[in-house]
Amino acid sequence: MLRAWRYARLGLHLLEGSLTLACVFPLVRPATRLRLRQRWSTHLLGVLGIDLRTGGQAVQPGSLLVANHISWVDIFVINALAPTAFISKAEVRAWPLIGWLAARHETVFLRRGSRGHVRQVNAEIAALLEAGRNVAVFPEGTTTDGSKVLGFHAALLQPALSAGHPVQPVALSYRGPDGSFSRAPAYDGDISLGACLAAIVAERGLVAHAQPSAPIPAGAQADRRSVAQAAREIILRLTLDLEPQAETWKTSPSSTRSAVSLPPQTQPESSAISPGAR
Repeated sequence: MLRAWRYARLGLHLLEGSLTLACVFPLVRPATRLRLRQRWSTHLLGVLGIDLRTGGQAVQPGSLLVANHISWVDIFVINALAPTAFISKAEVRAWPLIGWLAARHETVFLRRGSRGHVRQVNAEIAALLEAGRNVAVFPEGTTTDGSKVLGFHAALLQPALSAGHPVQPVALSYRGPDGSFSRAPAYDGDISLGACLAAIVAERGLVAHAQPSAPIPAGAQADRRSVAQAAREIILRLTLDLEPQAETWKTSPSSTRSAVSLPPQTQPESSAISPGAR
């Protein structure tokens, strides 16, 4: 009964969002669109039975948000935290309804494997940041089950550094009512979108944790790989619930492509972006 109720509410909520995009967005100011996006994302989490809990620092306007990637739900968790434009793989644009919704929400679509297109995407990111907007990237290049954080790809951090905008790490995790990690929202491996949605709808007491850290100033590191590594280490610390330590932005280049798992999980496969990565 609970599942049927959630599916019914989800259908109505998607319809509401589609009508708002088609009929309301063209008539209102950009600031109003952002508020509507944030409210819709917050309500979507409620419809799915997900309780959002946030902590840490406030999201700084004009920052490049860097987060670990677990699920398609991550986008709405971050948008509920602060209205944000996203970098997504180009394949998402062709997804029924979701692709249309993403495009209307200023998503920047990236064709992986095309260096020329990366330069174009970098220019779009820089323009959004210069306009005071937040842009989010998932530099692991794929999703995990939430038990680990893969190595970060640093290329998409360059627009923020070049334009003098900070990079702000955001740690994401999903837990059950007892505080244990939940893989219900995980959209990894061979799991289909429908199977992932079914797992979320069937879950009770699911909690999404979003923890922004202090922004890394654009001038703190000249090397984008060092900035990416610093951001990853902060997310690891927050995800692993370690005690806070001073953030000096000094990192070891030897661990740039490593992956750290939460016990007792095993080490991940390669974090390289591939056509099949989510």
